[in-house]
Amino acid sequence: MITRHPGFGMVVGLVFVASSAVAANGIDVTRGADSMVFGNCVPSLVVENRSNETIDYLQVDVVVSLSDGRERTVELKSAYREGVLYPIGPGKRAVLKQHLDTSRALGVGCGDLTARRVIRTVCESGGKECASSVTVQP
Repeated sequence: MITRHPGFGMVVGLVFVASSAVAANGIDVTRGADSMVFGNCVPSLVVENRSNETIDYLQVDVVVSLSDGRERTVELKSAYREGVLYPIGPGKRAVLKQHLDTSRALGVGCGDLTARRVIRTVCESGGKECASSVTVQP
């Protein structure tokens, strides 16, 4: 027979609430819609800033596997690194895009992308690395 301490349910509830609060305070990045631009697939990611800080710049580098076995790295960015920033405030959403004028196009259609994996994430706020955790589901 299993006996529980009278406060067991309260402790479990507090742990659940604390872990939910931590998950809700981060920066979540998920797969966005792929689009065709000038005959090339351009992937995107959607950012949800659930933190209390404003993101000045966010970049996620994704390696995509192509149907012919090649792999290519795509830099998906919130803004041009050298130009005007588009801050992502607390509670806001934004789209990370590949800038085809500064990076090489994939050269394939969207049906040729077979897998994706994240190799690097850069998040800056106030000239420093973001204090909030960034989770990416490409």
